[in-house]
Amino acid sequence: MRDEPLGPDLLCAVDTADDVRILRRLDIREGLTGVGGTVDTGIGVIVDCETTGIGEDDVIVELALRRIRFDRDGVIVKIDRAYSWLEDPGSPLPDDIVRLTGLTDDDLKGQVIDDDAVRRLLTSADFVCAHNATFDRGMFERRIDGIGDLAWACSCNDVDWRARGFDGRSLGWLLAQVGFYHGAHRATDDVDAVIALLGHRFETGGTALADMLERARAPSWRFRAVGAAFDLKDRLRARGYRWDATTKNWWREVPDSRRSEEEWWLAGHVYSVDAKPKALGPLIEQVTWHQRYAPAANRG
Repeated sequence: MRDEPLGPDLLCAVDTADDVRILRRLDIREGLTGVGGTVDTGIGVIVDCETTGIGEDDVIVELALRRIRFDRDGVIVKIDRAYSWLEDPGSPLPDDIVRLTGLTDDDLKGQVIDDDAVRRLLTSADFVCAHNATFDRGMFERRIDGIGDLAWACSCNDVDWRARGFDGRSLGWLLAQVGFYHGAHRATDDVDAVIALLGHRFETGGTALADMLERARAPSWRFRAVGAAFDLKDRLRARGYRWDATTKNWWREVPDSRRSEEEWWLAGHVYSVDAKPKALGPLIEQVTWHQRYAPAANRG
């Protein structure tokens, strides 16, 4: 790879008109990127974690993060150093996690995450980003105290990759589509992969980071179909609603631009006289990026 920091040539997709595509090993480096402006810049922090599993009782064994500075157009102008910590879970790692990450019990023995450093870095930024923010936010907030009111964005869900001509949303596959491969399933490598994706310029000239921030900053609306007849469960599920076992209702989150559409759909399919509802209408809650992806808000 090149000796200079991440530049515009490293943020361009491979020409899809060619018969052969070449993937380069991703190499994100600390320092100025050589692109973007220096006025009215913001700070984001990209995070990832490796865990003992995906259950509520599982814990973090590796935590990584890296800050970026970006301009008003969503161009990454500077990349901070990489930070990472290992932590001993207090019990042997499951075999599948050893195979997936390459981490061993010996690697983790006696290791502890620096809570103060992680908290300081997270709270120094305007937003926190992960590629699966629903999972990572829950894990981070269970492990690190005092970070429950941060703004979160998701590089998987807050970018309309399909509309931009991409296939799928998995991190490694998206990265390959912009011309790179990386050492997947270690937290630091995945953080760098997200940075590369966010810095990618679409054919329209804008970046994935600009797309993500526009969507993440905008309020959305969580509809709870309280009182919906039991027989409508399949219709609600097909619409994208999920069952919340705690509140005993179906819910769905929609962007601000689709609020009216969802109200009309519910009025015609769930709260009409023929649908036999047990309530006059849905509960509608505004959601900002401070609440979005929060564990309690995503039950079900």
